[in-house]
Amino acid sequence: MPRQIVDARPPIPAPYRTDERTAIQAMAREFAMEKVLPAANELDPEHGMIPDELRKEMGELGFFGIMIPEKYDGLGLGVFEYALITEELARAWMSVASIIARSGMAAALDPSQKAKYYPLAARGEWLGSFAMSEPDAGSDIASIRTRADKVDGGWVINGQKMWCTFADQSDGILLVARTKPYDPEKRHSGIRRFILHKAPGEFPDGCTGNPIRKIGYHGWNTYDLSFNDCFVPDDALIGYETEGSATDEGSEEDDKAGFVRAARGMTVPRIHTAARSIGLARGALEDSIAYVQEREQFGRPIGDFQVTRFKIAKMAAEVESCRALMYQVAANTDMGGYDNSTSPDMDGAMVKYLAAEMAEQVTSEALQIHGGAGYTTDFPIERYWRDARLTKIFEGTSEIMLRLVSDCLLPPTPLR
Repeated sequence: MPRQIVDARPPIPAPYRTDERTAIQAMAREFAMEKVLPAANELDPEHGMIPDELRKEMGELGFFGIMIPEKYDGLGLGVFEYALITEELARAWMSVASIIARSGMAAALDPSQKAKYYPLAARGEWLGSFAMSEPDAGSDIASIRTRADKVDGGWVINGQKMWCTFADQSDGILLVARTKPYDPEKRHSGIRRFILHKAPGEFPDGCTGNPIRKIGYHGWNTYDLSFNDCFVPDDALIGYETEGSATDEGSEEDDKAGFVRAARGMTVPRIHTAARSIGLARGALEDSIAYVQEREQFGRPIGDFQVTRFKIAKMAAEVESCRALMYQVAANTDMGGYDNSTSPDMDGAMVKYLAAEMAEQVTSEALQIHGGAGYTTDFPIERYWRDARLTKIFEGTSEIMLRLVSDCLLPPTPLR
């Protein structure tokens, strides 16, 4: 008898519900279950790549252009819709839910480049990768050492980057580097962003990449990158059109602006990660509900035993509590509903922290419910479990999220 996968989503709550959102959610659910889940079940165990045909279909459905303005051929929707679609895709394969964020990197480009690449990004025809972390600079991005030195007509980049997912297949690498020597007294000084346009399947001249051996997040490769006299033209500097060559010293405040731009804007990515976490947890919950109704022990389905029923109930409550907070934070972000007493950065950190922690717990419980079967690649539970563990690390670790929230509530006392 084929397994009947239930849909554990409650309706979108009334304050947020519209016919358009309900239709978007249903469309994303259908695509995830009919197209993404079969691909994930086949390809993830063998570390296969996300199929190009799947990406093409996602582009046709508008998944890459959710928040891209309509004037650039996007859908012009908000963070709320972005979270709805992300959750549905992550329920099937987190990597597919993650790749839709790669179009948003075109938003960082200068106006003339944005006019060219943003419409392509909306169709999934220009996707970026992000190179910021380094072997000795993860959460502490002010300590990056990769250098970009000014030369005639451009910049020469030297250094090493880590954790750059999709670096090989992307159309451009958004890179964070220093335009000044590292100064421990002015750690935020000289940090700038560059865009390295390239052909998919290749690296720029002067750049080499080695794939990192990951335990999860399959479907695409994650690289460490080495830059050795990698030349980029002047207009590769983001802000070149408004800030010039960035060779003049300027004020200390101006010099810190590059660091601020590299570090800011994390609320939406953290809501995105919360949605991915919730999708993973919901996949584990739905699969567990189906499994406990068909798996029999001692002459009855294990779903009849109170210990199992209570596990399922607790898992559902934890998923829904995080979803409710995500809806609230996404709606507030879309509406700009923050005042001096609240902070989108704090709320983004809160929902990312809670959802990631919840996803690891729920997927682990689901694996336990499946018993030995859960510890095989014959069931997707182990995939949800592996990928949920990553949500506590990327886009800021759980520890960094707690630091951000605590700093908003209890500003550190200045040293005396």
